[in-house]
Amino acid sequence: MIKQTQLKFKVRRFFRKPIATYTFFAIQLLMFLLMTLDGGSTNIYTLIQYGAKFNPLIVEGEWWRLITPVFLHIGWMHLLMNSVILYYLGAQLESLLGAWRFALIYLMSALSGNLASFAFNQSISAGASTALFGLFGVALYLGKVYTGNPAVQQMAKSFGTLILINLVFGFFSSSIDLAGHIGGLAGGYLIATAISVKDPLPRWKKQRIQFGLLFAAMVILFFIIGYMRTTRLF
Repeated sequence: MIKQTQLKFKVRRFFRKPIATYTFFAIQLLMFLLMTLDGGSTNIYTLIQYGAKFNPLIVEGEWWRLITPVFLHIGWMHLLMNSVILYYLGAQLESLLGAWRFALIYLMSALSGNLASFAFNQSISAGASTALFGLFGVALYLGKVYTGNPAVQQMAKSFGTLILINLVFGFFSSSIDLAGHIGGLAGGYLIATAISVKDPLPRWKKQRIQFGLLFAAMVILFFIIGYMRTTRLF
């Protein structure tokens, strides 16, 4: 009986850890290692082979390239910066949202960010930044909902400043996929509002639907723009 109780306690303690964050973290480390051993993470052909965003192949039906770039990184510094943000911000937000909500928001932010990049950027791209900007959007959402929580308010304020700095910097750097960042930010905010509101009142249920529809409309619009622009160019 005591052993069963101890086992249950260990299982519960394990699932209180940010397992989704750890999983995403481990996947991107593994993919970086595989690419490094197979031509290098900065090699264009290796990036395409492992699933980077490449518009001509997306219009040919390789739709998974709208998700897989979130697990790939171009160079060790790119990996290091995004991994540090994911590790600390991911663990913090997952503790507030729960594992499945966090995972869904992370992946849907990656989708919306990569679709925005597909629509407005013809370059090959990869990186967790689309999803990380989605997490920044979640921080803004939490600041709106938890108005009486000083810690959450400070977090939202801090990330609001970080978002502004990154967007301004992105305007002056051709190496930054600004469209992907903005798309991820918008997607994270919209999908977080759609699935994570705390108030069970009917007005919140209506808002869930509205923001969910806005998210769907946004990704469909990005897809149409990207498809039309890419087929016209190629």
